[in-house]
Amino acid sequence: MPETNRKYLLAKRPEGKPDPDTFELVEEDVPEPGPGEVLVRTLYLSVDPYMRGRMDDRESYADPWAVGDPLQAGVVGEVVESNGTEFDAGDVVTGNLEWADYATARGSDLQAVNPDLGPVSTALGVLGMPGRTAYFGTREVAEPKAGDTFVVTGAAGAVGSVAGQIAKRSGARVVGFAGSDEKVAFLEDELGFDAGINYKDIDDYAAALDEAAPNGVDSYFDNVGGPITDAVFSKLNVDARVAVCGQISMYNAEEIPTGPRKLGKLIESRASVEGFLVGDFAPRFETATRQLAEWVAADEIRYRETVTEGLESAPDAFLGLFEGENIGKQLVKVGERDE
Repeated sequence: MPETNRKYLLAKRPEGKPDPDTFELVEEDVPEPGPGEVLVRTLYLSVDPYMRGRMDDRESYADPWAVGDPLQAGVVGEVVESNGTEFDAGDVVTGNLEWADYATARGSDLQAVNPDLGPVSTALGVLGMPGRTAYFGTREVAEPKAGDTFVVTGAAGAVGSVAGQIAKRSGARVVGFAGSDEKVAFLEDELGFDAGINYKDIDDYAAALDEAAPNGVDSYFDNVGGPITDAVFSKLNVDARVAVCGQISMYNAEEIPTGPRKLGKLIESRASVEGFLVGDFAPRFETATRQLAEWVAADEIRYRETVTEGLESAPDAFLGLFEGENIGKQLVKVGERDE
C-alpha cells in the first residue's frame, strides 16, 4: 500500500458551469481507521449531476460542501483494514466516500456488495442508486400502465435508460429524449424503446412529440426540465402522472429562466406532478436491488457504463455529464481488486 493518498477538494464555488479550477488535487498520508471504522481502497467512483448543487452555498436536499472540503461520491471499494467492524479485509463495500484513493468510514455507513449479482461497478449504477431511482420513480410515481405513452428525458443516462425499460415492461409505449444519434440508436436498438428523439437536432420539441407520441403523454419521467419539459406538459393527457427526478438543464444556470406557466395545463389535464428523492424509499432498497438484479440476469434490463480511468480523470468525467458525453452510468475506475 502506498504511503500517500490523493484526494480532491472543492477549490472554489463555481459561477455557472464548473471548470477544472473548481477542483484541487492534494496528497496526504493514507488515513488510519479509528474505532468502528474501516479503511477502504477505491475501486470505482461515481459522478452524478446532483453533485453540482453541493458546490453552491444554498439550501438544497443535499448539504453543500464548504470550500476546502473533500468532494464526496458514491464509491465501490475494497476493505484494506477493519477496526472493530463487521467487515474484513478484502470485502467489497459501497458508501458515500471521498474522491480519493483511500478513505475511512464508519462500518455502519457502508453496505456490502455481493459480486454474485453482477460486476461490482453495477452497485453504483443499475444495481445502485440510479437503478433504484428509476425503479421507484417509474413504478410508484410515474406509474405507467399497459397502453400508456411514457416519455423520459435524459433517456440514455443511468436513470433514464433503466426507467424506460421498466416502463416498457409495463406495456407502455416508451419515448426517450437523448442528445445524439448514437444515443437514440442505443435506446431503440439495444433497450427496446419505441422511439428516440435527438433533441440537439430539432428546434420544435412539441412537433417531435406529435410524431413520436401521437396519442399524447400519459406518464412522464423528467430528468432534465427546461424547454423539453415545457413541450411535454403541453401534451399531457387527462390523469397523466409526472415524476420530477432532476433538472440538469438548469443546474449551471446563474439565473433560473422563466418558462411557460404550466399550472393552467394541469387544470385541463388533471395531471399529478410529484417530485421525489430515492432516499425516501430507503427501507425498500434491498427489494429494488434484488428485482433489478433478476431482470439484469435474465437480460430483461440492459445497461451500459461509461468508464474513465484514474482518479485524476474524475473532474473531467463530472464535467462531461453536462455535455452529455456519457451513455449509461458514468464511472471513474480508480483501482483493481486484489486477487
